[in-house]
Amino acid sequence: MTELDMTRIPQHIAIIMDGNGRWATERGLGRSAGHSAGVQTVKDITAECTRLGVKYLTVYTFSTENWNRPAAEIEAIMGLLLSELEEETFMKNNVRFRVIGDIDRLSPAVQKKLQETIDHTAKNDRMTMVVAISYSSKWEINEAVKSIARDVKEGNINPDDINEELIDKRLATNFMPDPELLIRTGGELRISNYLLWQIAYSELYFCDTFWPDFNEEELHKAIKAYQGRQRRFGKTEEQVENENK
Repeated sequence: MTELDMTRIPQHIAIIMDGNGRWATERGLGRSAGHSAGVQTVKDITAECTRLGVKYLTVYTFSTENWNRPAAEIEAIMGLLLSELEEETFMKNNVRFRVIGDIDRLSPAVQKKLQETIDHTAKNDRMTMVVAISYSSKWEINEAVKSIARDVKEGNINPDDINEELIDKRLATNFMPDPELLIRTGGELRISNYLLWQIAYSELYFCDTFWPDFNEEELHKAIKAYQGRQRRFGKTEEQVENENK
């Protein structure tokens, strides 16, 4: 395993889990087989993040744009979500489960299962795992803008009082800090409408590994790369070095 500095583990890791379909195609399998294999990776990475001391893990499961995929594939993904969303995974690792996204678009059965898991894991406090499903950043920001606009119209907010802090509070992610590290698997070099506001200063890590093959060692490589970077937030290298003395 890649040796890590355990004092510099990112507290929030966000992941774009890409490559399930291509992983399956390379093996002559249907795309649903790739999604099924990807579920096991989610369980493994969740357990390892918990062991490392990560406090928040956010995984991009299904985007609003994914609703444009073939109906059979969408049905397979939702079926997997219902069958594989096991409370045991969360309970044995003391992980709290949360969801962000346009949940109203999901079937009543999926919504019910998600809510049950949220309720049953609410007291777990070692790590929070957040599933972004039927989610996109543009949807999220649009909802936040509408929420603020309604309050302005009703006289509850002065337009001059709108600031970054207020917008943060109106986003779906208002219960957790912004990610320090964003990982994308599968070789693509784009963000795909994911946490656009929140990753303004996140460190980005892209790898060619398809998600079903992304194991603990691959996770360690990503964290090691993060630990090798200097996070300056607009400051100079010298300023940051002086602050850390």
